Amino acid sequence: MLDIADELNRWVEQGREFAVATVVAVGGSAPRQPGAALAVDSDGTAIGSVSGGCVEGAVYELCQQSLEDGLTVLERFGYSDEDAFAVGLTCGGIIEILVTPVRGGVFPAALAAAAQGEAAALARITDGPPELMGRALLVRPDGSYEGALGGHPELDRTAAGEARALLDAGRTATVTIGEDGARCGRPLTLLVESSVPAPRMIVFGAIDFASALVRVGKFLGHHVTVCDARPVFATAARFPEADEIVVDWPHRYLESTEVDGRTVLCVLTHDAKFDVPLLELALRLPVAYVGAMGSRRTHEDRNKRLREVGVTELELARLRSPIGLDLGARTPEETALSIAAEIVANRRGGSGVSLTGAHTPIHHDGTEVPAGRIGSVA
Repeated sequence: MLDIADELNRWVEQGREFAVATVVAVGGSAPRQPGAALAVDSDGTAIGSVSGGCVEGAVYELCQQSLEDGLTVLERFGYSDEDAFAVGLTCGGIIEILVTPVRGGVFPAALAAAAQGEAAALARITDGPPELMGRALLVRPDGSYEGALGGHPELDRTAAGEARALLDAGRTATVTIGEDGARCGRPLTLLVESSVPAPRMIVFGAIDFASALVRVGKFLGHHVTVCDARPVFATAARFPEADEIVVDWPHRYLESTEVDGRTVLCVLTHDAKFDVPLLELALRLPVAYVGAMGSRRTHEDRNKRLREVGVTELELARLRSPIGLDLGARTPEETALSIAAEIVANRRGGSGVSLTGAHTPIHHDGTEVPAGRIGSVA
């Protein structure tokens, strides 16, 4: 439900009653992953999605029923169900949906944290004793937590520890607490949704291609910074969509700013005096992606210069250059799409080949955080 936290937080502030249906488990070719949510308020207004359109109607009705009776329910939809065609889930997948009326508890605080871009994890019981279904904890990065799952302090501590580990990795996933940890007679399954700040995209080189890449990066949910040593080019007028514009030498800025395992670095300067010191540093940082623009000749010359300053072959292997996937791109917008496609494929484990005639999965289980608030499922 944290994937629609902005709107739900507004609903809370407006005092609107609503129920939320959240995907808690998937199997086969399911269009949405755990954490995806659809919410319905008392006026019948709906936001979000749990299936890309397949079972929205049936889930909408479940939300309305949950608002009326105040009950939390777990429903399963799948192609093997006799009413699969009736609800529309004909893609061969199976999804389990937890429907919960949102009436106080830790939910408002969790939605507020996600809407404000704070790091937090919401852990909810999705499989366990009926009286515990839907109970939730809000877990902070320091390990502190609010709420209770069932009156057992040890259960709450165990769940908070699992949730904190997933939050540290920026991931959304289900976890099972064994009987020893549950202390309630049977294992419990928890859905842990991680809300983390938007991943960073740092674009080095204030050129026309950078302008297009900034727009695509924002569309994908990144916090985008443009860095260039030339103040005449690095301006808000040229990059109105950027979150931040920095006038500095690229390598000097990279030394001073914070990056993490979700950060993507796009080097568009293709000028050795900028590229070499920047990439020498970038290729040794624990970031998700490092790509550099330039022709194949520029790439070979740049690699030679990097080797001369001590960059190893293992470090060079991390460099995506020439940057982007082979789409035949020519315009800045097409090139930005090519770069973005490579970033997504790198994050999700995609091959970059056409799905037509391929035998690869359509939906990959990535190990990185998708752009946006919710971490990928593993």
